Amino acid sequence: MNTTLLPCGQKVPTLGQGTWNIGDDPSARKEEIATIQHGIALGLTLVDTAEMYGDGRSESLVGEAIAGRRGDVFLVSKVYPHNASPAAMRKSCEASLRRLRVDALDLYLLHWQGDVPLEQTVQGFEALQRAGKIRHWGVSNLDIDAMQRLWRVPGGDACQANQVLYNLGERGIEWDLLPWLRDRGLPAMAYSPFDQGRLLRNRALSGFARDHGMTASQVALAWLLAHDGVIAIPKTGHRKRLEENTKALAHALSAAQLKSLDALFAPPTGPSPLAML
Repeated sequence: MNTTLLPCGQKVPTLGQGTWNIGDDPSARKEEIATIQHGIALGLTLVDTAEMYGDGRSESLVGEAIAGRRGDVFLVSKVYPHNASPAAMRKSCEASLRRLRVDALDLYLLHWQGDVPLEQTVQGFEALQRAGKIRHWGVSNLDIDAMQRLWRVPGGDACQANQVLYNLGERGIEWDLLPWLRDRGLPAMAYSPFDQGRLLRNRALSGFARDHGMTASQVALAWLLAHDGVIAIPKTGHRKRLEENTKALAHALSAAQLKSLDALFAPPTGPSPLAML
């Protein structure tokens, strides 16, 4: 498994597991749990969830999946913006820990910026660190202006990652945000690497995949993994699809292949608002 470094020096896999919508269908629970466990066995040990996902159902399912495997998992969860003040964050984090059946999170993210000032959010993260409830903290869905504001907040430069929408079809962060993150050694965690399935139905991508002996999902993931400082967190609740995704690690894209993909999915030519789902 390829790894990348967080600013704190912690190594994490560049290919992890997302869990948006995981846990919503009771009939799929057994397979979803087996998929997460299979992913951990294959080296996809970064597991990302959030209190928002299914109002905690995703966290509960992840907690069941990682029972007895806590030491093997780099566990990430996220706090709602309206719960990002110190007092509310502590309650949210403790509720997440109960659902996940763990004592601490490895990485706790602000899901997106709301009305709570970033100063208060950083204070909340620091308090949770002192209490031993989280090891590290980061953010999600913050554009370059918000990241620059965060960096001006006392303690804001302790942020460990920014989780953003990034895939072949959504490349806007390459213009300004991604270079800014790289300059500070901050990984970008790429959620929705298949653009909610739209990329997998793209004829140009399917043709490229066929010509190069891959599936569309493998190309989409291999493209992300070819970028330094990027962590991909695809979501699947099926073991066969997870195995297909994992095989993207065996397909290191060449410079010529990357150039061909640039022709199919053009990089940005100027700044644009941060894309979000």
